Amino acid sequence: MRTPPLASGAEGPDALRPLLETVLGALADGGDARGGPLPAGGPATVARQVRDAVGDVLPDKGDDNALYDLVRALAEGAADPAHPHCAAHLHCPPLAVATAADLAVSALNPSLDSWDQAPAASELETLVTRALAAETGAADALVTTGGTESNQLALLLARETHPGVRLLYGANAHHSLPRAAWLLGLPEPVTVPAPAGTLDPAALDEALTELSGPRGSVLVAATAGTTDAGLIDPLPQIAALCAAHGARLHIDAAYGGGLLFSGPHRTKLTGLEHADTVTLDLHKLGWQPVAAGLLTVKNPHDLTALAHRADYLNADDDTEAGLPDLLGRSPRTTRRPDILKIAVTLKTLGREGLGALVDQVCAHAHELARLVDTHPGFELHDTPTISTVLFRPAGASDDTVAAVRRKLLHDGRAVLGRAHLDGRLWLKVTLLNPHTRPDDLAALLKLVEGNTP
Repeated sequence: MRTPPLASGAEGPDALRPLLETVLGALADGGDARGGPLPAGGPATVARQVRDAVGDVLPDKGDDNALYDLVRALAEGAADPAHPHCAAHLHCPPLAVATAADLAVSALNPSLDSWDQAPAASELETLVTRALAAETGAADALVTTGGTESNQLALLLARETHPGVRLLYGANAHHSLPRAAWLLGLPEPVTVPAPAGTLDPAALDEALTELSGPRGSVLVAATAGTTDAGLIDPLPQIAALCAAHGARLHIDAAYGGGLLFSGPHRTKLTGLEHADTVTLDLHKLGWQPVAAGLLTVKNPHDLTALAHRADYLNADDDTEAGLPDLLGRSPRTTRRPDILKIAVTLKTLGREGLGALVDQVCAHAHELARLVDTHPGFELHDTPTISTVLFRPAGASDDTVAAVRRKLLHDGRAVLGRAHLDGRLWLKVTLLNPHTRPDDLAALLKLVEGNTP
């Protein structure tokens, strides 16, 4: 049996070229077979198609067609984030240049747990993380798998800096925050009301007054871009209250952080610079393949909490001799350099190019909101803050709203999200595709209208 070729090494590029042609053909064929934003037929149909394509997972003899067959099956059964009617989640269509960079990472397969496994990647990560940290007024940043890990790390750093710290978070906050408090064994967190979808400063002031204690004994978590509606908490007021009460401030800007690249929209994040830690997530408003999260940190001393020693990775004498210590950059050990695709994107598009993408999806949201607001058959929740629009068929019950969404999913016609706000269920459209056209938005509303009893 011939030894299979490797992706790296001198022969790697030649070995990859024909395989890439196979993959690209399978992606195209699978997408054509799907024919829409989602495979039709629901979970049972998709499961059957995948089982048929896989057959025996571990056959005695290999199958030379496996790459084509399985990629095609995955593409046919995928939710396509680039389709203009696939708009349920903060799940972006990745840029081609970022995806190409990610292929290089897979081929080279560096691991950022020691310098001798990733010499260039470790330096690249240092340069890019510090540049992105500066965008939030911070000194440094850690690369993470996304918003959930970033939020967990923010709470971990707060706990190690101030043992027994207590979390205060808005009722609008991401579910990962209270979950992180539970995972880290922190005291029971306090939920602050968010009656209009954003954290209420008066209620926060009251909660901080009741929890008065040593400086840093309370961690306030604010949100810049809620998952449900894309709303932004009043960051300057929250930052002022934290300063007055001596509380630590974390801002979850996993969604809204991309506004930093936009001239017209950047001011919506005023106050971000006062945070001790900030969550960013560039596989949302950054058009990166998953994963591309970061946690920016204002005080570099906070990162000493992650210091860790393993003689085979960062022996003291190696560190003293000048080999960079990478173990303190993450609680993970094996870690791929996700920073390459981010670096390539920043360098290729620049601030103006990325800002233009942000401006486009925000403009699409305003156009969809206008279409909804002028349509007698729909009710608009509110003017969009970022690129999320909530609406519902006028006069429909919550059960009807839920049924319309599931019908569109089952038929593979549209992927819409759901959000409970103001005591009612809304259809959620999160627009992250800068190539979406006004006609696509009008067609989406026609689909909803045509499937509403």
